[in-house]
Amino acid sequence: MNASRPLPRHIQISERLIREIASGLLSDGTRLPPERQMAQNFGVAIGTLRKALAALEDKGLLERKQGSGNYVRRQSAVKSVYSQFHLERPEGGGLPTAMILSLQTVDAPVEAARFGLPSRLLRIERQRALDDRPVAFERIWIAPPDASVSAAAISDSLYAWYRDALGLIIARVEDKVGVAPFPDGVRLNALPTGQAVGFIERRAWDQMGQTAEYSQTWFDPDRARFFSRSEDKTG
Repeated sequence: MNASRPLPRHIQISERLIREIASGLLSDGTRLPPERQMAQNFGVAIGTLRKALAALEDKGLLERKQGSGNYVRRQSAVKSVYSQFHLERPEGGGLPTAMILSLQTVDAPVEAARFGLPSRLLRIERQRALDDRPVAFERIWIAPPDASVSAAAISDSLYAWYRDALGLIIARVEDKVGVAPFPDGVRLNALPTGQAVGFIERRAWDQMGQTAEYSQTWFDPDRARFFSRSEDKTG
């Protein structure tokens, strides 16, 4: 197994806070702890924490009041590194990380071929974790890049790696959520082969409207939930 390339620490912190705000764990108007205490809690320098808070402020998720503190300002549909990752802890939130299990070029599965993807695809198998607790196993298929790819080069955020390394922007996704048997030959939290678990089938389109990715995700329902949120702004 190979750990994916971690995101910079200030982005990890801002993403964790964004997901906690989106889930309601940090509600609108919440006053955050003093910055020095937060920096100590996250184990980072005060400058790193302030970069994370500045990112929240830029997204309209934080109001910084001189002499008073930092206050959460909840917004809907905030773009973030993990905006397309819908697994959260059962209580909400959780910082996603990834462990690459295998990386190889294979024949396209029937499910991917029917969407017009090439006959040979790069398959990425990953274990996903939330706050360092394994919660899911993923298989992802994309067109093979022109150059060889190492596991160490792939970011924890696969879509950020697509964008930065491959020039591929995922513009739209479609998730079908259900239940499926846990696959053979995979280990995740002692889940036995064939046990019914949560299952997500995803098709993703690029900026040109072409299918760019097909994926399957099996997740432990005791450790994760699929969350999709929307707000009605017409009332």
